[in-house]
Amino acid sequence: MTVLEWLLEGDPAIRWQVLRDLTGAPGEVVATERARVAGEGWGARLLALQGEDGRWAGGALFPAGTTSIENGQPWTATEPTLTTLRIFGVDPGDERVRRAVAKVKDNCRWEYDDLPFFAGEVEPCINGRTVGLGVYFGENVDALVARLVSEQLDDGGWNCEAENGSVRSSFDTTINVMEGLLAHERATGGTRESIAARRRAEEYLLSRGLLRRRSTGEVVNPAYLQISFPPRWHYDMLRALEYFREVGEAPDPRVTEAIDIVRAKQQPDGAWPLENTHRGDVYFPLDEGDGKPSRWNTLRAQRVLDWYERTSPGGSGPTG
Repeated sequence: MTVLEWLLEGDPAIRWQVLRDLTGAPGEVVATERARVAGEGWGARLLALQGEDGRWAGGALFPAGTTSIENGQPWTATEPTLTTLRIFGVDPGDERVRRAVAKVKDNCRWEYDDLPFFAGEVEPCINGRTVGLGVYFGENVDALVARLVSEQLDDGGWNCEAENGSVRSSFDTTINVMEGLLAHERATGGTRESIAARRRAEEYLLSRGLLRRRSTGEVVNPAYLQISFPPRWHYDMLRALEYFREVGEAPDPRVTEAIDIVRAKQQPDGAWPLENTHRGDVYFPLDEGDGKPSRWNTLRAQRVLDWYERTSPGGSGPTG
């Protein structure tokens, strides 16, 4: 079995993206497969787990009654579930999805200050993902975008600890905000300020090679060298490369080290492994475990490498 055949044996959430990004399948074939996400497999299972009150696990960021995250943050509440559905590419126009999102809008409020879900809360990391969710599911998040722009730090990024006095940006917070701003820009055209903020944040990461401290050249966090899925709120180099692929421009030479590290992780059978799964309760696993071949990471790594080879100066074309 080829890697492509193996990928196409996966859940509809994977298959439609493989068809779109790796096979060049006709648009109607891709659309048909995507339409299955809400009614079959993982997407359908997550939608069915929504409570009557419109929330998953009774909470916005955390399940109801959460008192400790010492054993990892639970990933079963409303925001991580909607974020996973977005990663799956569930059709936001599907009536089942529209009903689910309407329930969230009407009933779900953040643990922080009881704020409405799509209004966001206080942490830019969370608000960046909320912008992405609002855009994807058709909710107006313009005010939240303006807030994020106003909270950008002098070095070009964001940090959830800024409210506690931090003046240094965090890779983790910054990638969440960048993804949200890019999604908003694609959907609405953005604003002059939001586009400039996103570009400044790109330079924040690129000037550090996506991995390293600007002051010493050391790798900021060894976890950034591992490829996790789902990424949750965490940064890693593959997540950053996926962002730059989504931007769609020719790769900046400063991403080359990260590209080389991702390429070197490919296994002899052509797949990429799952690494550094972020601890916490889940409804069901999406891969077989750390160190095992991962359909998700294989899809993600292959399409990033295809983008790099296709668009970089002197590139040799797709690598698959």
